[in-house]
Amino acid sequence: MKYSSTFSSSPCLLFIFLMIFFNSATATRFNIPRLSPIGGTILQELSGIVLQSHHSEHYKTFYYKQTLDHFNYRPESYSTFRQRYVINFKYWGGANASAPILAYLGAEAPLDGDIAGIGFLTDNAVRFNALLVYIEHRYYGKSIPFGSREEALKNASTLGYFNSAQAIADYAEILIHVKKQYHAEDSPVIVVGGSYGGMLASFFRLKYPHVALGALASSAPILYFDDITPHDGYFSIVTKDFREASETCYQTIRDSWSEIDKVASQLDGLSTLSKKFKTCNPLETTSELKNYLENIYASAAQYNRPPRYPVTVVCGGIDGEAFGSDILSKIFAGVFAYYGGNRSCYVNAPTNLSETTVGWSWQTCSEMVIPIGIENNTMFQADPFVLSEFINKCRAFYGVSPRPHWVTTYYGGHDIKLILQRFGSNIIFSNGLRDPYSSGGVLENISDSIVAVHTVNGSHCLDILPANKSSDPDWLVKQRKIEVEIIEGWIAKYYSDLKALN
Repeated sequence: MKYSSTFSSSPCLLFIFLMIFFNSATATRFNIPRLSPIGGTILQELSGIVLQSHHSEHYKTFYYKQTLDHFNYRPESYSTFRQRYVINFKYWGGANASAPILAYLGAEAPLDGDIAGIGFLTDNAVRFNALLVYIEHRYYGKSIPFGSREEALKNASTLGYFNSAQAIADYAEILIHVKKQYHAEDSPVIVVGGSYGGMLASFFRLKYPHVALGALASSAPILYFDDITPHDGYFSIVTKDFREASETCYQTIRDSWSEIDKVASQLDGLSTLSKKFKTCNPLETTSELKNYLENIYASAAQYNRPPRYPVTVVCGGIDGEAFGSDILSKIFAGVFAYYGGNRSCYVNAPTNLSETTVGWSWQTCSEMVIPIGIENNTMFQADPFVLSEFINKCRAFYGVSPRPHWVTTYYGGHDIKLILQRFGSNIIFSNGLRDPYSSGGVLENISDSIVAVHTVNGSHCLDILPANKSSDPDWLVKQRKIEVEIIEGWIAKYYSDLKALN
C-alpha cells in the first residue's frame, strides 16, 4: 500500500498514519524504542513513573528568547521562540565562590517529569553547593516554535528545525545567558543527561567544551548508529534478562508466538485471542497482540529497577499459572502481573498519540536512525531492521528521507577509543548491563578522563534517578559515589587552573 507524503501537511492526519503504522504488521521494524530516562515503554507509556514537577519556591521558571536556526542566515532563521528553563537557587554557593552549575539537558519529553524524576542534581546539590538548571528540549513541553504545536508539527518544513544539533546549540545559548545573568562566568558547568539526553550531554561536551567542564551521560547508546552495534543487541539483552530471571518463563514466551499464530489460524481465532487477553477492541491482526506483548517485555527489561524488578514480576506471573496452565493463559498472567492488578481491558486501548510519540517519530525518521532488529537468537520472532524499507516508510510520512549516517558524521562513533582519547575529556558514560540500550553504550574507559562506569545489575538511567536509602542496592550506591568523586576531581582541577590564571 502506498502512502502519499502530502498527508503530512495535516497534524491530525499525521497522527492517524502514525497509529496505523505503529499498530500494524510491517516488513521492517519501525518502532524504535523510546529513550526515556524516567520511564515509559515503546511508542506509548504502558506504565512507569507518573511524576509531577516540584512546586517549590526554590524552583523558578524562565523563558529564553531562543533563535530558531543557529546554523543559517536566511531571514526566517532569525525567528525566535520561547524556550523554557527552570532554576533551583536553594543550594548555590554563589558567583563570588565560583560555585558550580549542574545543568540537566532535557530529552524527548516535556521538562516537568524530569525535574522531579532526575534525582542526581538535587541529591548532590548540597555537596557541590550547586546552582541547578533544567532546560527543556525544543519542540517538547512549552518550548514550541512557530507559535503553536499544530503549526510546529505541521510538515517537514516546520519540523526541519527539530534536531539534536539545534538542541545543544539552544543549551549553549541558555547556559551562557544564565552565567552572564548571575555573574557566574567562572562557575564550572557539569551537564547531566539520561538516554537520548545522555547522548546530548556527551555531544555537548565534545562540541561546547568552553561551556561545559564535563558531562555525565547516563545510558547513552551513542554507538547504536551506522551498524557499529549489531542490530539485535537490544532484544538480545531483553532475552538475556528474562532467561536469567527464569528459564521456564523464557521458554514460555519463546513458544507463545507460534501458539498465537496457531490459535489465530483457527475459525474465529482472533475472537478467541481477544477474549483470552481481554482486549479493549476486537483484534484485527495478530500483530496488534504481538507488538503489545513485545512492548511489555522490552519495557520490563529496560526499566528493570529495584525494588520491584518488573522482569521478575512478569516471570512470576507467567510461572505462577494464575489463569491456567496453557501457554496463552500463562502469558496473560504475566501481563496481569506487570500491571499489578486487574484492568477493564488490555491491548489496543484507545489512545491519543502524545507530542512525545510524534516528536520521537520525527527524530528517528530524520537523524536518530537506531537500527534495532530481531534475529533468530532471541525469545522473539525474527523481525529484522531493513534500512531501505525504513527509509521508504519515513519518506511516506514526511516527504523526506532519514540520514542514517549523519550522527556518526557530525558527532563521531566509529573507532571511538582511537579518536576520543586524543582530544576528548571529562565525560562519564554510565550504564547498567541489564538495560537493552547498554548494547550500544560505551562500556570501556577511553582515556583517564573519558570513563565508563557500569553495573552488572543496573537498568536504564538508574544512576541518575532519586536515591532511595531503603531500597537502593550497594552496587548502585557505589556507582553513584564513583561518579560524584570523578566530577569532584574535574572541578578541583578546574579551580586549581583558575587560581593559577588569576
